[in-house]
Parts: sequence; C-alpha cells; structure tokens
Amino acid sequence: MTNTPSTTPSPRPRSAAAAMEPTACVWFVGAGPGAADLLTVRAARVLESADVVLYDELVPPHLLGTLRPEVERIPVCRDDPSSTAPLADAGVAVGNLLVELARTGRRVVRLKGGDPLVFARFSEEILPLQHAGMTYEVVPGVTAATAAAAAIAAPLTSRERASCVTLITGHRSGGVEQSEARRDDFARLAALPGTIVVYMGLEKVDRWTQSLLDAGESGDRPVAVISRCSWPDERRRLTTLKELRDDATIRAWPSPALIIVGDVVAHAADSRPPHTSPPLAGQRVLITRPAAQASEVLTLLHAAGAYGVCLPTVEILPPESWEPLDEAILEASAFDWIVFSSKNGVEAFADRLLRAGDARLLGTARLAAVGPRTAEALAARSLACDLVPPTHSAAGLCECFADEPPGRRFLLIQADRGRDTLQQDLTARHHNVHRVTAYRSRDISQLDATAAALLDKHPIDWVMLSSPAITASAMRLLGPRLAHWKTACNSQASADLLVAHGLHPTVVSDTPSMDALVAAMEAFTSDRHD
Repeated sequence: MTNTPSTTPSPRPRSAAAAMEPTACVWFVGAGPGAADLLTVRAARVLESADVVLYDELVPPHLLGTLRPEVERIPVCRDDPSSTAPLADAGVAVGNLLVELARTGRRVVRLKGGDPLVFARFSEEILPLQHAGMTYEVVPGVTAATAAAAAIAAPLTSRERASCVTLITGHRSGGVEQSEARRDDFARLAALPGTIVVYMGLEKVDRWTQSLLDAGESGDRPVAVISRCSWPDERRRLTTLKELRDDATIRAWPSPALIIVGDVVAHAADSRPPHTSPPLAGQRVLITRPAAQASEVLTLLHAAGAYGVCLPTVEILPPESWEPLDEAILEASAFDWIVFSSKNGVEAFADRLLRAGDARLLGTARLAAVGPRTAEALAARSLACDLVPPTHSAAGLCECFADEPPGRRFLLIQADRGRDTLQQDLTARHHNVHRVTAYRSRDISQLDATAAALLDKHPIDWVMLSSPAITASAMRLLGPRLAHWKTACNSQASADLLVAHGLHPTVVSDTPSMDALVAAMEAFTSDRHD
C-alpha cells in the first residue's frame, strides 16, 4: 500500500505538540460511503493523528466533526463546471498543495469519499509527491460499488450471470472526441457478459442509458439505483434500463448515487423490510461532545437509524501542570478511595500512573467510577473497579458513601470545571477530600465557516447535550438555531440550564449514559408516531 515502508501513525496525544519524522508523509484515506461504522479502523487511527485534512464534498460530514478542534480542514472541489482547465490539472494542483503542506512538517491526510483509488484522481494527485520524493500511504476504504451491492444484497459477480464487473463513471460526456470514445466504450460494455456499475450516473442518465440501448443492450436489463448509500436518507429502486432512461423522478434523487446494471440485481432487495426500520430512522442528530468521545455516540445513533453530525462545542486539554496529579499518584496508597468521574479522567490517571510506576502504587486504595462507561475505561487499563453506583451520577456516589465512617481519605479525579457536589457532600460528612484536575474542558471559541455551512445546508432534527458545560457552550455557539431543534439532555442540570435561558428540553434521560439518552430519544419518537 505504500511507496516506501511506513506504518500507521499512533493516535496523537491531545497534549503533544506537532512532531513529525524528518521525511514528511501524506496519507490518502478512504472515508467509505457514509455510515460511521463503515470507516476502517486504520483510517480512524490516521485521522486521529492528522494535523491537516483535505476533503471532498462526498466525505461524510460527521468525520470532520470527529477531528481534533485544532486540525486544519481544507475543502477540495472535485469539479468546477465553469473551469476550462483539464481535469488532470486540478488533480495536480491538489498534489502540489499536499507537497506544500507536508513540507511544513505536519501530518497531512487527503480524505476521499469511498475508496481513494476509485474515480478519485489518485494518479494525478500523487505525481507532485513522487517528484518531490515524499512518502505517501494509501488507506483503502469501502467503495460505493460494494456498499451499494451489500445494501440490496446482490452480488456484483456470479458464475452463472456475471463473470466480470466493470466500473465506469457517467458524470461527464466531454467534447466530441470524448463522446465518440464513450459510445465505443458502451458498445464494448454491452457485449460483455457481466455487471456494469455506474458511478455518478444520474446527472447524465438519459445519455449513457441510451448509449447502452443503441449498442444493443436489452431495454429489459435489470437495473438497481442506490442514492446516498448507507446514509439515513438512502433510496433504492429496482427497475430496467429503458424505464430508468425515462424516469424523471429517479433523475432528481440526491447525489451521490450509484447504478448497478446486470442480471445479478434481478432479485435484489429494493427496500428495507418495515420491521427493520429503527425508531430514529433518517433523523439527523447533532453531537456536541468532544471529538474524541463521538465514536460511541455515532455507533449508538447508527443502530437507532439516525445520522450523527459531529460538532464539538468543547475540547479536552491536559491540565496546566501534571505535577498535582503526579504527586497524588505517588501518595495513592494513603487514600481509602480513588473516585473517577469520567473516562477522560481514567485515561489521564492511567497514563501518569504508567509513567510513575505501576498499579502497585495504589496499594489498598479502592476505585470507584461514576458509571459503567468509566468502569469499562478502568478495566481497559487493567484497573479493577470496586464500586459503580446504581444511579450513575455524583449524587449516586454520595449515597453509596453515606455509610463510610468519618475520616476516610478520598482522592477525586475530575475535570478543572467539574461540579463539586461530591466534594461538598464528603467534606460535610467529615471526610478528608483531595480533588485533582486530570484534564481541562475548554469551550470552542467560535463556529467555523465549514460547520455553519453544514448546519445551514442539512437540517438538524436533534441536538444532544451531555453536560452543563457542553450545554452552555452550545447555547453560545448555536444561538437561535437551538430553538428549532429537539434537545436531548442526559442530566437535569443540563435541562435546567436550557430552561433558565427560555428553552425547553425535549427529553431528559434517567441516567447520564449515552445509551439512556438515545433510548429516551427513541421513546419520544415512537410515542409521537403511535
């Protein structure tokens, strides 16, 4: 996959300064067709470490939201209809920009919808990199052809019906010479005993379908059309070549769309069975959590049929100094309880513990987690959790510690601006409480132009607010937009903050977990449809 030996970059620590090997490297990454869980693990790791990302319009918007806030995002126009320059020149121009960015020592990712090697001008974009002697790596993605075939449960090849498959683009017809060449291409395609997959085929559907018919292809040849494959608003239609040519309704379907022509789709599934339609099917949900915490929510929303759009309103940063946390770790064995209020706190604590020694530094101290996700984070770092309250909140922890005899020593691992409910309760019960900042939460200063354009272009149905700090930042960044969306809060504190500013929360989950919040959204939607 690479022109020189290289490895996938390790996820970059949030506190690390931009650091790079002496020889710059550019990653060409396939973003897949759209669904969050169709991004490969390797692609996700590369995006975690990126400093600058050049992306096409077909890149799923939620991927841009999962990038770290400081990552530079550069849109790349695929085609400019008003331009008279050859298409190859546009690819070379992008390649020159990749070289320029890589020479600054930053980690550069060229993010492409689907797979970077299929109709993506890869050969033109790598030329400047090759001439400059720079290394590059290709991370393949799920291409639209296989994703669309999977959506309708139809094979692209078959021993009986299709011994080959041909990928073509129906987007441009070009000048006279190119049109003649395309007619020759379709004549040869019509003679092949296989499947034809047409990328970007709706814009010129009347022309290329007629070219196939003129070349002798049967008007009854089965055809499957899949628009916005794997997105919540995906559309499918099984038809024939002649019917597709004359169907103005399908021609108006949104891009990207892919057409599969061949006998292999004769018995494909042209719609989702009704019983598989999840409660939030087709709804767009704005995720306001920090980018690093978005993947869990994206997975939950996808399972519920919704499409997650990531727009972090806060970012997670290391503390101003690690010294207080490091000192607390060295004295950890003197505490009776070490209490974690979030996964972020667990990860910061575990990283610093590893630097200081190992888990033996904890001695007989017992570990408590505010909820199951925090407990899972402890388990992932080989730290056993002794207590998870039935009610996943600071109040739940207070109840669990109510029977502890006075004088116990508690170490609280929290954010710099976390609520002090637990600290106040334990202090009032005459315990010794030491609170340490493991990470900082900072508001995103302003809504960038890309994010604003995304919100204006694609209507939002829900916005998820998962803490008072996130809620306050979201109100500042999103302003009047919030009044037009359904709001889902995972705590009463977040809901109260909305009410104080004249906004009414649509749902408030019983517990602060993301599972409970999505479940509350599903229940509300189901009740409205009953």
